[in-house]
Amino acid sequence: MSHSHPHHDPTVPPRALIGAGVLIATALALTGATSFGLIPRAADPVAERTRDQVAPAQQRDLRFADRADGAVIVSDAVTGEQITVIPSGQGGFVRAQMRRLAKARMAAGIGSEPPFRLTRWANGALSLVDPQTGKDAELHGFGPDHSRTFANMLPGTGA
Repeated sequence: MSHSHPHHDPTVPPRALIGAGVLIATALALTGATSFGLIPRAADPVAERTRDQVAPAQQRDLRFADRADGAVIVSDAVTGEQITVIPSGQGGFVRAQMRRLAKARMAAGIGSEPPFRLTRWANGALSLVDPQTGKDAELHGFGPDHSRTFANMLPGTGA
C-alpha cells in the first residue's frame, strides 16, 4: 500500500510577492515622509498649543520615589509635600508613564532627583514633561480615568 499523496508546489505565487513588496514599500515611504516632515503629523499637541497660544492653567513639579514595599510616593518638588502614595500593584498607568520617562533619563545618564512637570493647559489638556530630557506624555489622550489620576496631583484638586 502506498502512502504517497500529491505534493503541491510550495512556492508563493509571484503576484502575491509583488503585492506584499508594494505594501511594504508604501508603508516605509509614508513613514519616512512623515519622519522627514514631508507629510505633516496627524496630531502634534505641542505644536497645536504653540500655534493656538494655549497657556498653562496649572503646573506642579513632581518627584516620584519608590518605597521599599513597592509603593510609589508622589511629592511636590518645591514644598516636599507628599501628594499621594500609589500602593504596590496599583496605578499601572502612572507607573507605565514614569517607567517610559525614567528609561529616557537612564539612557541620558540623568538621575531621579530632578522633578517632572505636570501641566493642565487652558484647553483642558494634561501633559507630563521631563525638563531634563524633553520627553513628554500627553495624558489626556488615555481617557478620563487615567487623566483624573494625574489631574488629582495638581494643587486644589483634593489629592
